Amino acid sequence: MAVGHWLFGGTCFLCRGAARASLLCDGCAADLPELTGPRCPRCALPAPEDGPCGRCLANPPQFDGTVAALAYAFPADVLIHALKFRGELALAALLAERLAERLVALAPGAECLVPVPLAPERLRARGYNQSLEIARHVSRAANVPLAVELCHRVRDTPAQTDLPWAERARNVRGAFASPGSLAGARVAVLDDVMTTGATLDAVAAALKQAGAASVVNWIVARTLPPV
Repeated sequence: MAVGHWLFGGTCFLCRGAARASLLCDGCAADLPELTGPRCPRCALPAPEDGPCGRCLANPPQFDGTVAALAYAFPADVLIHALKFRGELALAALLAERLAERLVALAPGAECLVPVPLAPERLRARGYNQSLEIARHVSRAANVPLAVELCHRVRDTPAQTDLPWAERARNVRGAFASPGSLAGARVAVLDDVMTTGATLDAVAAALKQAGAASVVNWIVARTLPPV
């Protein structure tokens, strides 16, 4: 957090109050929406008694599990939006820290960490991949090697956020590929936000086609259904 502290001059990124050694003051840090209660181990949505949810039982996704740190709600959504669209790269370390804390608590096994890749055109326009920036920090914290080369985006698609939920799976089907053989590897896939899970399902399908034995999602924030 030293770089962020230098960049923001000891002020909280959210409320601009005093923040000693972090990008957030104690109050704003406490306001981050932690995920609580029983959750589906497959997709991290609320579910009874930590068992699979009805949707995952009826239509099992390609990925085998999901670990998510926060709900995609205020103020986590503000931080992710600032990293993703405003180039506030110092926030990657803060978000990675919250995810790493959850990973330490649950200790999910993985042999390599793959950030969800951006299409080349979108990467050139943005200048960075926010999932990769977060993954760099999580890789070090979790002591899991970063393996950017294991998954590529082979087809550009419209942004998922621009589409109705029902169309998102079709939009990213076949959009990813994994070169070579993963030969039974246990792979973790990192993304900033999981909404329908369509992108992560397509990534997992590509990794399993290449031979991955298991694919688990490591997610900063999970979009939750309306109450």
